[in-house]
Amino acid sequence: MSDEITLAPRIDDVEARLRERLLAGDAVLADARPVLRHLLTCRDAAMFSDEVLARVRGAVHHLARQLLFARAIAGAVSDPSEMPDAWEADLAARLMDDTRLLAHLHSLTLEAMLTELLHQRSNFDPVLSPLLQELAASPEDGVPALAMRTVAAQARFMQAHRRMELPLGELPGDLFHSAVLAMRNQAGDDASGALAEAALRRQFDEAQSRLGLMTRLVMWLGRKAPRALAVDHAGLALFTTALAMATAQDRGLIVQTFGEGQKARFALCLRAAGLGQDKVQQHFLYFHPDATPPEDLDWITPDHASTLLASSSLAKTDAA
Repeated sequence: MSDEITLAPRIDDVEARLRERLLAGDAVLADARPVLRHLLTCRDAAMFSDEVLARVRGAVHHLARQLLFARAIAGAVSDPSEMPDAWEADLAARLMDDTRLLAHLHSLTLEAMLTELLHQRSNFDPVLSPLLQELAASPEDGVPALAMRTVAAQARFMQAHRRMELPLGELPGDLFHSAVLAMRNQAGDDASGALAEAALRRQFDEAQSRLGLMTRLVMWLGRKAPRALAVDHAGLALFTTALAMATAQDRGLIVQTFGEGQKARFALCLRAAGLGQDKVQQHFLYFHPDATPPEDLDWITPDHASTLLASSSLAKTDAA
């Protein structure tokens, strides 16, 4: 009798643990099927190549290490490198739960890889474009300094891409907030989490990030902003920012619009920004040299092109 009483709780515990693991396994299988289907049916394999996935994963882990380093400093840890590896893996997993963060890192990876491709294929300078050179020599007060800070930020971006890294300060404000909260939630009652959060927020300045600097440059251009809508003159990074602002679309979505399976969307974006058939054709030579843009684009007004883009399910999802 005593043996039965002793064994019963153990059997229940084993069953509970097995049930929990079974449910976790079911979740993995349920997630795997749509992911596998998407990878198999995706027409633009370059968007999800092994290199892209590795670079996104590397950027996530780099973010996690920076957050843990901030906790280590806040907690007066003598050697931050000695923090448990399991903490980094756990925090990286928490960050990967944020689909908006993953989408942002994905778009940055695609942008950097396309920047390198345009450099190889069309000899575009990946850092210092002709437009940025002009702005750096501008007689307008403050513009040369802003242009040079943008050049430096673009150089750091390309270097970080090669190392599979992304500085925390380069995140948009909402994603920085989410990443810091993930770190704070992992810390739980440990005071280092709150101290690290406060320190990171004091240091953060979105306006000084690469994307913030480029937005300020395009805004300064004002009526001259169409100059940034020529990728060969502005460079890919500034062109992407200008196209996003001209079409009132998310910059990350614009980067994905450059993909192989998005030629119609790309053409509509260019038209919505006011480019005519000849300019659209010119951009197709850079992005899709083996393809031709849709004909008679000039018959579609920029406003109509904007309406078509806004009506797409992807634009609605992104806006939500």
